Amino acid sequence: MHCASCARIVEKEIKALPGVKSASVNYATEKAVIDYDAGLSNPKTFNETIAKLGYALDLGEKETSKKELAEIDEERKAAELAAPLALVIFLIMLWDSAAQLWPSFPNFPLPMSYMIALQFIIATLVIFTAGRRYLLAVVRFIQYHKANMDTLVGIGTATAYIYSSLIYLFPAIAALLSARHLYFDATIVVIGFITLGKYLEKNSKKKTSRAIEKLAGLAAKTALVERNGTTVEIPTNEVMIGDIVVIKPAGKIPVDGIIIEGSSSIDEAMLSGEPLPADKVVGDKVFGGTINRQSLIKVRAEAVGESSLLAQIVKLTEEAANSKAPIEALADQISAVFVPIVLIIAVLAMAVWMVIGYQTIGWNLAISYGLNALVAVLVIACPCALGLATPTAMIVGVGQGAKNGILIKTAAALERLAKINTVVFDKTGTLTVGQPKVVEVITLDNSLSTAEAIALAAAVESGSEHPLAKAIIDYAEEKKIKIAKASDFVAQAGFGISANINGQKATVRKADDNDGNQVDAWRLKGRTVATLEINGQAAALIGISDTIKPEAKAVIAELKKKGIKTIMLTGDHRHAADTIAQLCGIDQVIAEVMPADKAAKVHELTASGKVVAMVGDGLNDAPALAAADVSLAMATGTDIAMEAADITLLKGDLTKILSAERLAVLTMRTVKQNLFWAFVYNIIGIPLAAGLFYPFFGWLLNPVFAGAAMSLSSVSVVANSLRLSAKKIK
Repeated sequence: MHCASCARIVEKEIKALPGVKSASVNYATEKAVIDYDAGLSNPKTFNETIAKLGYALDLGEKETSKKELAEIDEERKAAELAAPLALVIFLIMLWDSAAQLWPSFPNFPLPMSYMIALQFIIATLVIFTAGRRYLLAVVRFIQYHKANMDTLVGIGTATAYIYSSLIYLFPAIAALLSARHLYFDATIVVIGFITLGKYLEKNSKKKTSRAIEKLAGLAAKTALVERNGTTVEIPTNEVMIGDIVVIKPAGKIPVDGIIIEGSSSIDEAMLSGEPLPADKVVGDKVFGGTINRQSLIKVRAEAVGESSLLAQIVKLTEEAANSKAPIEALADQISAVFVPIVLIIAVLAMAVWMVIGYQTIGWNLAISYGLNALVAVLVIACPCALGLATPTAMIVGVGQGAKNGILIKTAAALERLAKINTVVFDKTGTLTVGQPKVVEVITLDNSLSTAEAIALAAAVESGSEHPLAKAIIDYAEEKKIKIAKASDFVAQAGFGISANINGQKATVRKADDNDGNQVDAWRLKGRTVATLEINGQAAALIGISDTIKPEAKAVIAELKKKGIKTIMLTGDHRHAADTIAQLCGIDQVIAEVMPADKAAKVHELTASGKVVAMVGDGLNDAPALAAADVSLAMATGTDIAMEAADITLLKGDLTKILSAERLAVLTMRTVKQNLFWAFVYNIIGIPLAAGLFYPFFGWLLNPVFAGAAMSLSSVSVVANSLRLSAKKIK
């Protein structure tokens, strides 16, 4: 499908078939969801119905990925051919316009006869290669009366090309019509610019499906399973419910299940977004795709394949993406009625001149004026400016974003971002740095200084790979505290680690309720608390927490100033979420939410009429990103989040949210301005071209001036789009 109206046409055709209860065709994902009575219709019937209009359903008979790559390659070749030629001709058009406006400006050095011959050759090459799809759209419009943006472009460029070719190749026709002006340049420029826009859009759309593929790729490919007293390695899809699965340290957990032997720390960041591994013991549940960070464990499989949590996340992401209504651009909506109206006006204008003119001004003049009116209407109605309005603004807007570290996939994303009134933030890695840090140290032993406590704790943790250990060691290095020497390390999964330091037994463990009221106070702030023990006696408490990004508070304040509501949506526990939200100034907190519920919460917001932007960075955010009206991912997060999102913010800088929103507003304002100017020329020019004012004022619009107006509309649209590159978005 080449435009949003394509999706509308396919959907309408399928809905009209017997037995079809509902049909939803998504332009962005190129998927159709159809509910039908199998006794009355079938996919083969659907395919046959839309095939005559130039579309085809992929019924699994072809390799979709190869087909997509072939289509993108075809778009790229067309753009590589047409776009450079269009740019050259467009620059010559500007040169020629300048020479006509200012007598002191030199004429283009190439003789006019050579220039016309060159334009004829280039226009012929472009319209029958890159422009072939637009010609086919005209043919289908004639056959089946279904119009889209391609139809508009096809009629306009074909009319300009055919008329110009007849005048150029047959001087007698030129003499008969007193015609001198040619429109080869319009054919080249329109097709070139629009083809480039189509390629950019197609190339970016393929990344959405990649996100779902990568989600599925997170699942473990094989599993170690106990069978008949031995451990065997089998494909994950062969694991059965009830099987005992063995997971080694650093191994990926292949199934959802319950730990029946051993204890360990499990990295569940892909699900909860929580940066710290969760300590798991016998009886605790683990999920496929998460990582076993410490000790060997045995798990009884309870959910495998499609019923696993990871598979459900994949399904949710795909369903959320497919449930989005197609973005129907204004130009595409209008094209459905604009094309037939213009054709009717053009034919009527010629008919009226032939009938009435024959009796009043004579046959020769009637034919001449009639043909001039026909061509003038079609040429001035040629959707040059209309076709260029969105792609030129989008190309400039996307380029402006890229220069500022904002990677935008589609014009539709900018359109939605310009309308947002609610921003939903993930916590970990989005609003926060995403790494645990020591934020406070308290000694419980008066003879011990905080520096000495950290020196001992860092010495003990030097024998551990736990993220908490790294936080303590990093803190010691940051404060330039010399780390003591330790030996005889003993680690206890889920408890802590001990070591011998200068004859004393030092232990760093998770704090418990016996460690005093300070532990409860810190936990209420969302901190993880570690206790340092010396010879079995608690000596110090170490508070560890994720910290907010430096720019977070200012960004939230600016969004609120714009009237945009801010919400935090996180899988982390309530205390940690509330603390971070308070520091940032967030309006509302929704905590302890699993990935499936994240998407549901976003759906609730959109269903209530909110226009929602979701900002996240992890796998657990993918369903919510797909469910939002527009999604933004931090480039510091996972590839999956970035590819599921509409917009990627480089360097994880939150200030780029403000820049992206401003860029979206400016781009859509430019698109609307472009469409306004494009229609002004048509509204004023079409009645004049048809000869409506001739009986009253003697006004006639020669195709020369029709072409000039058409060129001026194109120049004004492109020039207006280029202004966008000079706008400040920071």
